[in-house]
Amino acid sequence: MTRGLVLAAAALLAAACTAGPDYRKPEAALPAEWKVEAPWRTANPSDDLAKGAWWTAFHDAELDALEEQAAKASPTLAIAEARLAQSRAALQAASASLWPQLGAVARAGRTRITENRPLSSYSSPNSSAVQDDFALGLSASYEADLAGRVRRTVEGARASAEQSAADLESTRLVVQADLATAYFGLRELDVEMDVIARSIATQRRLLEFTTERHDLGAASGIDVAQQQALLDSTLTQVDVLKRQRDQLEHAIATLTGTAAPLFALPASASLAAPPVFPVGVPSDVLERRPDVASAERAMAAANAQVGVASAALYPSITLGASYGAESRALSSLLDAPSTVWALGAALAQPVFDAGRIRANIAFSQAGYDATVASYRRTVLTAMQEVEDGISGEAALQRAHAQALAAVASARRVLDMAHTRYEAGAATYLEVITAQQALLNNERLAAQLLGQRFVGAVFLVKALGGGWEGLPKVAMGQR
Repeated sequence: MTRGLVLAAAALLAAACTAGPDYRKPEAALPAEWKVEAPWRTANPSDDLAKGAWWTAFHDAELDALEEQAAKASPTLAIAEARLAQSRAALQAASASLWPQLGAVARAGRTRITENRPLSSYSSPNSSAVQDDFALGLSASYEADLAGRVRRTVEGARASAEQSAADLESTRLVVQADLATAYFGLRELDVEMDVIARSIATQRRLLEFTTERHDLGAASGIDVAQQQALLDSTLTQVDVLKRQRDQLEHAIATLTGTAAPLFALPASASLAAPPVFPVGVPSDVLERRPDVASAERAMAAANAQVGVASAALYPSITLGASYGAESRALSSLLDAPSTVWALGAALAQPVFDAGRIRANIAFSQAGYDATVASYRRTVLTAMQEVEDGISGEAALQRAHAQALAAVASARRVLDMAHTRYEAGAATYLEVITAQQALLNNERLAAQLLGQRFVGAVFLVKALGGGWEGLPKVAMGQR
């Protein structure tokens, strides 16, 4: 009998199949190249694309320190790391089902049997008894994965773990980019506040000059009032910008894992031109963007779930064996007559379930279809973001250059207006207008410079930042 069971189990395992469709990574229809215009160029294989610590390309030591602090203390990253650890533990738990399960049992008890229990025979009356029961043994069970349910479960768990790894990298990139964006936004405000501070100093000097001319009878009271009004208006803008700076400073504190009241960033009005990163071909984005990798792994996990649901249509077979000893006396527990063993197989096959299994398969298939659509959307969004970054930086570079030319022109206009006013050839309104125009142009130039830095960060994020490929998750890896 034992030999027959072994042969039957071997035959069933030989005929085993894996239910559900095998996963195949979909091909994404991608353009051959970007719509590149100056200052962009297509990257060569030797180009140093932004990988790893991409923010170091900006050559800002303070930003480098903040990024390092965020990597160590960001609670957002800690959450993503914990979720990755969970998914890897789930993979290890699922993989354990591929192996036989072994168990040990030891039992000791004393039981009283009632004589009022149902009779097993009318000719044999019951009697009450008190008995000891001692048992010691080993048991083993194994699910013969005939339809591949366990294999598909492990496949899905592995894909989910790899998705969590990609999600961690995506979260890391978002935190890095958000921190750099907030930092350069704050520095742009520092430059803008420096512009306003210099403008206020100039306006104070002109107010003193106008007041002196008024005292000498060479200027009217309205000239003094106009200059004072301009100064008051400019002073108001300082508090508005300070409030915006405080909010960005608080955001940086949170991103680096620091309480906002304990964080302060000294002002610095130095911003050079942002670096220009060479861009690769569009297919590089699919290899380097962690959100694209996460969407692709989600498809693999959903495809495995279709297989798990489909396996319920087929028989499930469980092999079991046990060996041990049982006796009513502890002294005879290890004697040969106390030996007990069992060997068997259990087969279960659904016969009628009112369509439940088919509905579960349809549910899993619809879930897979949703992940396919999500993957396509993620790829299209990636293409959009890179194109936005390329065209946006090119336009911002031209606009910033034009703004600098406008600043130089506005400064010449102010000098000419002041000279004309001193010579009595113009009213003070021309001087006021020229001052306001210079301030507006200088602020616009500062804002465009800040937008160029933010745009550079956006493009690095769109290109995948420091993502260098999807890490393989080994069974039991921590």
